[in-house]
Amino acid sequence: MSKTIPREENPANFIAIDLGASSGRLMLGQVLTQETGQTIELSELHRFVNEPVSVNGSVHWDVLRLWHEIKIGLSVYAKNYSDSLQGISVDTWGVDFALLDKAGNLLGNPYHYRDHRTDGWVEKSFETMSRSQIYERTGIQFMQINSLYQLLSMVDSCDPQLELADTLLITPDLFNYWLSGQKVVEYTNASTSQLVNAQNRQWDTKLIETFKIPLDIFPKISKPMSKIGTMQTALMTELGFNEAVPIIATGSHDTANAVAAVPNLDNHSAYISSGTWSLIGTELQEPILSEAALRLNFSNEGGVANTIRFLKNVMGLWLLQESRRQWQREGREYDWHTLLTLAQEAEAFKCIIDPDADEFLGHGDIPAHIRAFCKRTNQPIPETDAQIIRCCLESLALRYRWVIEALEDLTGNNITTIRIVGGGIQNTVLNQFTANACNRTVVTGPIEATAFGNIMLQAVTTGHITSLETGREVIANSIEQEVFEPQSNPQWDVAFTKFKQILG
Repeated sequence: MSKTIPREENPANFIAIDLGASSGRLMLGQVLTQETGQTIELSELHRFVNEPVSVNGSVHWDVLRLWHEIKIGLSVYAKNYSDSLQGISVDTWGVDFALLDKAGNLLGNPYHYRDHRTDGWVEKSFETMSRSQIYERTGIQFMQINSLYQLLSMVDSCDPQLELADTLLITPDLFNYWLSGQKVVEYTNASTSQLVNAQNRQWDTKLIETFKIPLDIFPKISKPMSKIGTMQTALMTELGFNEAVPIIATGSHDTANAVAAVPNLDNHSAYISSGTWSLIGTELQEPILSEAALRLNFSNEGGVANTIRFLKNVMGLWLLQESRRQWQREGREYDWHTLLTLAQEAEAFKCIIDPDADEFLGHGDIPAHIRAFCKRTNQPIPETDAQIIRCCLESLALRYRWVIEALEDLTGNNITTIRIVGGGIQNTVLNQFTANACNRTVVTGPIEATAFGNIMLQAVTTGHITSLETGREVIANSIEQEVFEPQSNPQWDVAFTKFKQILG
């Protein structure tokens, strides 16, 4: 929830182009300076659906449709606001990329990370370079969705797109290119590819060459919080802008921006960026590349201001999102309020799943996969939709506890507070379950963490806010936060023991 903010006549205006795995939006962020300090006010310019497209057995992103929607949102600003724009910045999910030919044209529709072409490629990669060698170089969590395995599948199949490619651009960098004409890849998203060296934070040429991926397709890596260029003249004319607009790389990975927006983040805090995925971690100055970090499969992703996002990707509200779609196909419509009401009414701890099990990654009948998982692990099988919902939420909270405890072991920090940001904080049942399962205070907010972080980092880049630390204070001044204290229940400890047994 945002605070009511008195407006000033000449705020500094920025646009965040925030593309998520299921929807996109353009948010206007206005940095306001009052006697009591600075605040950021957000308002929505345009929102649209982002749906993957399946064709010939493959799943793709419809990037041309996304570009069309981006232009609609930008034209809304040009038509309705007379104030100059101080910047535009794009952030998206990680790992996916586009390939361009020598003329800068798309060679094909970018693949979706849930496409099955990467099945089995994590294990196959170890035939060329060992697991420990890959981790020592990149420090990235092993997931079949990573860019490395997408490219390896293309190398193996002699994909003609790869053979013809002149430039690889990760998803936000593609839109930055169409905005500015500049081909660069921003560090925070590049790091998710598992192709960047964790120490020097540049493309790992030895790894790329070892896997026979064409090295010359990788453009320069730009630092977060840097100006890429200005809006192309022809695009300005098309959209109705009269002045050159800076195109800024903040953290082009949406989680990098969300983490930047976490108020009061310190060594005793862990964050959860909660949405389709739950990204759980802490902020460090240097990567942790230890054998224990490898064994527990933690990720050292790039952050802003020379930080490392030491985290683990966990399946998030995807479980409920995809279950809800399945129930819609079966003729049962639930809004989110009803889903949470059903969860509270269902029997507690009837069954537990590993949210990160392979069968839950792809599109399809998640409730059926949950029942099959419970049968395979000799548990009671959930019979009702309510039991499925409760199982998902309790299992997510238990997975969060597992990650938080592992974070403490790996960093040596005592974590007392879990700070949850993103759209998932609207799921108050999961927030309370998380406090209960982890036996730690949960503080939520902001909901629009990615947009807040995007706007704030643009303001730091342009000098309208002095630093990241100040920016986090500005965001804290701009929002209302909610606190969830743990409610003692020994059943959570029993369930956690069972959960660890299921994980093996």
